[in-house]
Amino acid sequence: MNADQLRITIAGAGIFGIWQALTLARAGHHITLLDRHPIPFADSASQYAGAMIAPFCEAEAAAPLVQQYGLEAARLWREQYPGLIQKGTLVLAAPRDQNELKRFARMTVGHETVSGNRLADLEPDLAHRFSTGLYYPDEAHMTTPEAMRNLLDKAHAAGAHSQFGSSLDDAETNPTLAPKADMIIDCRGIAAGDMLKDLRGVRGECILIRSQDIILSRPIRLLHPRHPLYVVPWSEDRFLVGATVIESENTSPMTVRSALDLLGLAYALHPGFGEAEILEFSAGIRPAFPDNVPKVIVDKPCQRIHINGAFRHGFLLAPVMAAIVRDHLAGKLTEHPLMRSI
Repeated sequence: MNADQLRITIAGAGIFGIWQALTLARAGHHITLLDRHPIPFADSASQYAGAMIAPFCEAEAAAPLVQQYGLEAARLWREQYPGLIQKGTLVLAAPRDQNELKRFARMTVGHETVSGNRLADLEPDLAHRFSTGLYYPDEAHMTTPEAMRNLLDKAHAAGAHSQFGSSLDDAETNPTLAPKADMIIDCRGIAAGDMLKDLRGVRGECILIRSQDIILSRPIRLLHPRHPLYVVPWSEDRFLVGATVIESENTSPMTVRSALDLLGLAYALHPGFGEAEILEFSAGIRPAFPDNVPKVIVDKPCQRIHINGAFRHGFLLAPVMAAIVRDHLAGKLTEHPLMRSI
């Protein structure tokens, strides 16, 4: 093994962990990816993500650096994942909520105002229900489970090894699971809260539904003063409906109230959703720092790097977080706006 090749154990096979495994394996490091759940992705907060690569839309409520590095991350996604669907994002509002649409336009760039024939060309199923909207042509989306499987396969092809059903504690007591690590990359999300005191959990909920009667080509964001909604078209006539954000670490199943809120807004977007099949209700805890921006946290004394705080921007920024760690380990990067030391 060359001096610049490290034995690295990555804990947590969510979107952060998979991007770390792929990027660091391609950099020549010896990678073991651990996840405590025996079924890939089943215990990951990433499964609740809409997986929208939307740096312009996210700028409405995020720090400027999210858009800055989100644009860089979008390029990396395009290079690495052929399943990325690059058809933009459409933002809409009901007639009574047009002030929300105007506010959203003021807070963001990279959009054009669409109405009439232009709106009908973009989304024929919605044109008769909405008179105007904001179209962000340079944004993209993906089907979350397919994207994660694809990246994991690419990490394996690059030489990374994975052990599902195994945790860091298991590896420490059973050396056959992973060789003794020169570095640990901790991507465990909220499970790392005992080591990251400013990490908090934010409950997120979503519903997966299926309908052959509705055709959407891109993510739709329906603005609402209380509960903005997003609907992301997945493969096989499936739609991910989400947006509830609750400052709570309660891991219980979705409540009836949340389900009614999400389904009611989906019905308001298109009545055809009233006949859709509900495939799954999901609720999970997403890790967040006080500023809601993900971080690379270097703990030199412990030979550990934390990648955490995915919350809203995990899929968007995961490629950049992996590049930061790669360059830091190569001695090319000692500071970055998304990196700090403890």
